[in-house]
Amino acid sequence: MLMGAFLASTATAEITHSEGRSKYRAPRAMAAPQIDGVADETIWQQANWRNINNRWLGPEYSSTDFEGRFKVVWTDRRIYILAELSDDILFDSHRDPLIQYWDDDCLEIFLDEDFSGGDHQFNHNAFAYHMSLDNQAIDIGTDEQPHNYSHHVESRWQQQGDKIVWELAIDVYQQDYVDGSNKNMPIELSAGKIMGLMLAYCDNDGSELRENFIGSESVPTGPKDRGWIDAGLFGALILVESN
Repeated sequence: MLMGAFLASTATAEITHSEGRSKYRAPRAMAAPQIDGVADETIWQQANWRNINNRWLGPEYSSTDFEGRFKVVWTDRRIYILAELSDDILFDSHRDPLIQYWDDDCLEIFLDEDFSGGDHQFNHNAFAYHMSLDNQAIDIGTDEQPHNYSHHVESRWQQQGDKIVWELAIDVYQQDYVDGSNKNMPIELSAGKIMGLMLAYCDNDGSELRENFIGSESVPTGPKDRGWIDAGLFGALILVESN
């Protein structure tokens, strides 16, 4: 059933997605991980790492300047992301979370509920959550203005040695999401579901603008920083019972 669903989805995705998209199989968690930046639950050991290592913007950088990877698990209510990041300088100069949020250090999570690809610049065909160091989730709304979607994402990170351990729990909404409505409801998840997913990191070591933008997916043609517009760059997140 899972393979058949994936092949059917992939046939459609060929039209809307760039070549070479990754496929990530996320195992089900019987109990939801605690979002505390510790990541000591057994379920995390069952999930595979995926690297954040495609340089989209900026000069070459060293592994001490930035290095990142992530894992994904899920329950019927949420997807859960564990990111492990090395960043030698943590920088957040814009205290208003809606101002130049992409130019501060932030973890960006791109999520497409139905793996449909296509444009999502000023609509909710997909979300691009910019997670600030103070755990706020910012994206562009249908009014073409930045909105705070922190009620979609539970987020916490901690410093462990020279690494940041960042855990997030994300409610999944469909493209009919209406900004400002109290009737929006996250969907229930199940094994076999395929979503679009991509992670990136905006790295700023003290400048007015970010120095690097580094993502989990390659961008073979066109502007490499267009993930906030084009969901066709996202990889496939496949929900499975176990890896």
